[in-house]
Amino acid sequence: MVAGGFGVGKTTLVASVSEVPPINTEAWMTEASAGVDDLPADGSKTTTTVAMDFGRISLDPGLVLYLFGTPGQSRFWFLWDDLSRGALGAIVLADTRRLDQSFAAVNYFEHDSPVPFIVAVNLFDGRLWHDLADVREALQLRPDIPLITCDARDPASTGEALRELVRYAISLT
Repeated sequence: MVAGGFGVGKTTLVASVSEVPPINTEAWMTEASAGVDDLPADGSKTTTTVAMDFGRISLDPGLVLYLFGTPGQSRFWFLWDDLSRGALGAIVLADTRRLDQSFAAVNYFEHDSPVPFIVAVNLFDGRLWHDLADVREALQLRPDIPLITCDARDPASTGEALRELVRYAISLT
C-alpha cells in the first residue's frame, strides 16, 4: 500500500515505478472541494484520487509487488481496511511542508492495522525541508519504524523505498 494525506504524491509514486500502465481513479477537482479538501495554495493540484491507484513492479524475478495507492481524504478512509487486507506492508508518504496530512495515516498503521509500515518523506523539489530526526519527533514515530526519504517522481528512488519496505517487513517475520 502507498498511503498518506491528500496531495502528498501517492499517485505520482505508483505511476513512477509501475512497469504496467498504472490504473488510477483521478477525478477533476471542482469548486465543491473548496473548504473540504486542503488544497495547496499554489493551485497546482487539479485532480484527486477517489478510489485507489494500482500498479505493479518486479523487484526480483521471484518478487512482484502489486501497488495500491490510497485516497488521502478522510471521507475515503473506509477503503483503507479493504486495501490493507493481505498487504505485505505500507509506505506512508509524507510531505513535510504539510506534515499534519500524515498524522492520520501513521495513526492508522500504528493502531488500526497489523500491516507493517515505513514512512518516506517525499523530496518535493529535490529538497529535504526538515531534518529526519525532527520529522520522527513530530510524527511521534517509534524508533523501530524506518524513516527514509524518496522522490516520488524518480523510479530509482521509489524502487529503493519499496525495497526498504520489503526488507523491513521480512525482518518482522
